Amino acid sequence: MPWLRGIWRLAHIALLIGRGNWRIRRCSEEQRVQAVEQWSRDMLQALGVTLHAQGAAPNRGPVLIVCNHVTWLDILVLHACAHARFVSKSEVHHWPLIGPMAAAAGTLFIERASRRDAMRVVHQMVAALQAGDVLAVFPEGTTSDGLQLLPFHANLIQAALSAGAPVLPAALRYVDALTGQTSQAVSFVGDESLVASLWRTACASGLQVRLAWGQPEPDAGRDRRAWAKDLQQQVQTLWLGLGASQPTAPAPVAFKPEA
Repeated sequence: MPWLRGIWRLAHIALLIGRGNWRIRRCSEEQRVQAVEQWSRDMLQALGVTLHAQGAAPNRGPVLIVCNHVTWLDILVLHACAHARFVSKSEVHHWPLIGPMAAAAGTLFIERASRRDAMRVVHQMVAALQAGDVLAVFPEGTTSDGLQLLPFHANLIQAALSAGAPVLPAALRYVDALTGQTSQAVSFVGDESLVASLWRTACASGLQVRLAWGQPEPDAGRDRRAWAKDLQQQVQTLWLGLGASQPTAPAPVAFKPEA
């Protein structure tokens, strides 16, 4: 039964979050990279999500990863292949357990509505890239429905320009393994809550995520807006290459079976 599967998986990931929070916050920097990658793979496995990746993930910086954004699960997917310092909305910093762990993993938090704060984060990103870090951003600025890409914002691309660092495009898509169609079980868009998205994901069967890595590229004389536009086209091409089209809508799942 889906609801039993969901409860079992949620119990499992609760243990993983507690264990990961304890370990990652106490690791050395070198140990932390491996710990985050392993924890992310364990989380995907606990949620029943199968990862299929193609192309070469970055194993060192400086490089800025740009990827389309569908759900909270995207960070785990990318971390499972390559540890990166993410730029995330400031609200995440205040989430119980997850917030402190994200901070310990090197996440940079941004107030999205503040232009001043965006400049602050860009300066932090430049310093991190110059130090040889791998960073990752979702230039759509929010999650999509998984059926199309949203326009890319150019603000954070400025960090790669200022640091003289390459940008690596990547794309991901969630599909139903049985039908090969786009799955919206992981949907986290609009007014949907994290709890509802997590519950649907935990209850889903045969959920697969496909991830494609492109090639790192320099700015080649482009300004941030031109570069962001070109990167969106490249991510779009990678995303289309992952196949699937029409969504498979998840059936509503109750916490208890109907009488």
